[in-house]
Parts: sequence; C-alpha cells; structure tokens
Amino acid sequence: MASAALLAAGAAQAAAEHGAKASFPPFDAKTFAGQLFWLAISFGALYWLMSRVALPRVGAILEERANTISRDLDQAAEMQAKAEETSQAYEKALTEARKNAQSIAQASRDAGAKASDERRRSVEAELTAKLDKAEAAIASTKSKAMSNVRGLGSEVAVAIVTKLTGQAPSTAEASDAVDQALAQG
Repeated sequence: MASAALLAAGAAQAAAEHGAKASFPPFDAKTFAGQLFWLAISFGALYWLMSRVALPRVGAILEERANTISRDLDQAAEMQAKAEETSQAYEKALTEARKNAQSIAQASRDAGAKASDERRRSVEAELTAKLDKAEAAIASTKSKAMSNVRGLGSEVAVAIVTKLTGQAPSTAEASDAVDQALAQG
C-alpha cells in the first residue's frame, strides 16, 4: 500500500515539475534506462535462481523418476521371465503327472485283468472239479440204478406177464427179456 502511495506521489510530483499532464511511468521515455537496468537485474537474479535452485531440483526429480521407471521395467521383465519359467515348469510337471497317471492307470488295469483272469481260472478249475465229481457221482448212481433196474425190471416183467396172461414166466426168461430190452437202448 505504501509503494502504491509512493508511486502516486512520484507521478504527481513529476507532473508538477513538468507542468504538463502526467504520463504513466512505464511509458515515460525518461525512465526507460532505469527500467532496463532493473529488468536486467531482475532477469539475471531470476535466471541465477532458476539455474542454481529450481532446475537442479526438477532435473533430480526427473532423473529419479526415470531411474525408478527403468528399475520397475527391469523388475517387471525379470518377473515376467520368472513367471514364464514357472509356467513352463508347471506345464512340464503337469505333463509328467499325466504320464504317471496314465501309467498307474494302465498298471492298475493290467493288475485287475490279471487278478480277474486268475480268479476266473480258479473258479473254472473249481467248477470243473465239481462237474467231474458230479459226473462220477451220476455215473456211480447210474450204474447202481442200472444194476437195480435189471433186477427190478425182471420182477416187474414177471408181474406184468402174470397179470396179463395169468401164468408166471420163469425168472431166467424175464431176465433174458430185460437184457434184450436194455441192449436195444
């Protein structure tokens, strides 16, 4: 505020001295030399201040930022390479696991088929043994029955002939007739 009052007072004094109407001080040709002097000093001070203080700080910040970006890009490239290596290792392990699983499954199927074949063979052997035993029992029973049939057949033949004819044939004749019937099948 005081400087504005000083300027106004200086302008009024200059107008009074010149006796003419007062002009705006920056446009007054008499003050150009002083204005140029102070312009050069202000520009020099501002240039020195910018080159020594502000621009080195900005340059350091930009350099630090560039270094940080470069470091981050390098880290990202390293992490990407590690991720690719890990992915390849994972794919390799997965492929090996699939192969192992297939071989284990095949071994299991082979073992199951072998056990099934062994069980089938043992069951077949058991059944064959039971069948042979049953056939032997049937043959034995058949031979016993056939021996009983001959005697029984003779008795039945005598009984039938006696019933039909009223006369009883001899046992030898009945046995011969039964033997002939058995021989014919």
